[in-house]
Amino acid sequence: MAFTAKVVPMSNTQTSSGLEQGLKPRHVTMLSIAGVIGAGLFVGSGHAIAQAGPAVLLAYAAAGTLVVLVMRMLAEMAVASPDTGSFSTYADRAIGHWAGFTIGWLYWWFWVLVIPLEAVAAGTILHAWFPGVEIWVFTLVITLLLTITNLFSVKNYGEFEFWFALVKVLAIVGFIVLGALAIFGWLPTSGVSGVSHLVDTIGFMPNGIGAVLAAMLTTMFSFMGTEIVTIAAAESKDPSKQITKATNSVIWRIGLFYLVSVFIVVALVPWNDPSLAKVGSYQTALVSMGIPNAKLIVDIVVLIAVTSCLNSALYTASRMLFSLSKRGDAPAAAKRTNASGTPYWAVMMSTGAAFVAVFANYVAPAAVFEFLLASSGAIALLVYLVIAVSQLRMRKKRTAKGEKIEFKMWLFPGLTWAVIVFIVAILTIMLFQPDHQAEIMSTGLLSILVVAAGLLVTRRRSAEKAGASVLN
Repeated sequence: MAFTAKVVPMSNTQTSSGLEQGLKPRHVTMLSIAGVIGAGLFVGSGHAIAQAGPAVLLAYAAAGTLVVLVMRMLAEMAVASPDTGSFSTYADRAIGHWAGFTIGWLYWWFWVLVIPLEAVAAGTILHAWFPGVEIWVFTLVITLLLTITNLFSVKNYGEFEFWFALVKVLAIVGFIVLGALAIFGWLPTSGVSGVSHLVDTIGFMPNGIGAVLAAMLTTMFSFMGTEIVTIAAAESKDPSKQITKATNSVIWRIGLFYLVSVFIVVALVPWNDPSLAKVGSYQTALVSMGIPNAKLIVDIVVLIAVTSCLNSALYTASRMLFSLSKRGDAPAAAKRTNASGTPYWAVMMSTGAAFVAVFANYVAPAAVFEFLLASSGAIALLVYLVIAVSQLRMRKKRTAKGEKIEFKMWLFPGLTWAVIVFIVAILTIMLFQPDHQAEIMSTGLLSILVVAAGLLVTRRRSAEKAGASVLN
């Protein structure tokens, strides 16, 4: 049965796709600065530190460099043609319909799984404060509230993210200031100072280069979401300018928020401190500095961080589904927009899929849900790979047409090829590592299924066009 979309008259602030240009420059700026910083930095970095020791800085530097290069490639395409489908649309144009279809649905799946995970994380924190209320109640309420706010207008998403991101930025800057004072011995409450812990516990790289590589695979996924700004910018005025600003700032953002803050942790806390993996890096460091109520402070920041990521996940999943629908690769209902230019069906479908995932966790065998969850791991690398290949092909096509390229990838094509080889090498290594084999196998199986679906859709389209030609 075919879906039909209701046509809503465009307002003078809507894009040609029907979406509202409701995101202000401050929304996009703050989203690009800290919109996707979640619990992975505040808590999860402790696991990476415990795994690789102080050399985890090398893992963050390598993963951060990869993200900077991928964002540069994505921005080259996005500045020339801003689109809410972002890299999925570019893959469709540069590689083929099957590629755009596949990466679009896999990316949607990634964020659909993030929604319940972040909601449960938020519910767990609130349950600790209010034990009389079950976790699932908090999870349900938070998800429904953010769904409702996303249904009204993109301005609501932008405003929520602006304040969420601002709190995260202030928290990280405050942590860095306190850490610097402690390192120089200027913090009276701190029981630690200096940077001796970088080397005084079995050296800078206590567990060898293998542990650093494993930590890099872990830290790489904490950067996933940096590309959201190219999706959100399509719903702002002068999107090309916003994308350029966001991309140019990605280097200092990664350097400040990740490298500097993690440096402070490994400088002040021994890497083999069991608290790092147990309670998180920020809380452990704050306790060592003698900051009162460290746990409460970190819990509040993490609650805001996971709520922010949930909000971004819902927004991103809905816009990708909207883009797929506009290209005929998803139910046509998903491209319906209301008077304020919000794809309300895409929002509700994405939320509904997230609730189905939660329900599956309760009724399906644990191994089934774990398999589905593992599939989200390698999707980040597949997204980066598709972006690199798309930029490589699209640049050649644009150059052949004599187009002027305003925003360029550095050292093309050598650096683009280096990124492609690097990502393929990482995926190959993951395939032979027991800890990551499940990610590769599950993602590979999902990819095959999605590609098969994409080929069926393409064949159906060709048959419909052929039939139409015969009738005409």
